Amino acid sequence: MTAGPIRPRVDWGPLADALARAREAGYVPSFWWRDDDATRHTPALDRLLALSGRFDVPLAVAAVPARTEPSLAERLANECLATVLVHGHAHLNHAPPGEKKAEFGPHRPFGELTKDAAEGLAAATAARLPLVPVFVPPWNRAAADLVATLPALGYRGVSAFKDRAAELAAPGLVQVNAHLDPVNWRGGGALLDPSMLVAALARAVIDRTEGRADRGEAIGLLTHHLVHDEAVWGFCESFVEHVSHRCGMRFLPTRVLFDLDGEGRSGPLRHT
Repeated sequence: MTAGPIRPRVDWGPLADALARAREAGYVPSFWWRDDDATRHTPALDRLLALSGRFDVPLAVAAVPARTEPSLAERLANECLATVLVHGHAHLNHAPPGEKKAEFGPHRPFGELTKDAAEGLAAATAARLPLVPVFVPPWNRAAADLVATLPALGYRGVSAFKDRAAELAAPGLVQVNAHLDPVNWRGGGALLDPSMLVAALARAVIDRTEGRADRGEAIGLLTHHLVHDEAVWGFCESFVEHVSHRCGMRFLPTRVLFDLDGEGRSGPLRHT
């Protein structure tokens, strides 16, 4: 019998206070959910999709094109809440020793970067995934000249980490980042201190309320279903439940986030 998630004690008070201040200022934040590193159908993927479905929350699955197996497309075929983003090419680190990991950093010739980015989109398309043409660079790092070229390769969006500098990373390329990763990567993959996570969420809301960050950018939860322990699963469940049940707040579908239907963020919500 599989044990359920460990629901850590979470004080949502700081987030509630931030949301109250936002409401007084006439601002209601939106959220979105991105999960990285998918390659195939696994029990962890089933658990992720079940959590998404339980709360009727759209999910953007960033899949690694060169390592994607047919079972991923088969599993996602009838999941109306899930879409797939292009997670680089092969998720390989090309950074020199001593530098932060990157597959698409400025360490390789520009031609190699564009070739791999184009092949990633082509491979994801050929895999018959429920694909949206959004580029998610592994380790959330990409050379600026590559980002500027992504629209010419067929991409309509890009997603990294932390607040975006502008809605368009390049002409025709909408940027929507993730902002909250509950995994303590430096501490062995366990759950970060929930009070730190709530404080980060509250800060994201206040920064948007007070104009230090773009109000139009939804606040993104970033997960990695293949490495979660029970405490991480528990926090994610608590967060999704807490946000999805609040009046006026919502998790946005990928096509709305990246304006893939050309209707702007005010267009009708879709789950695909």
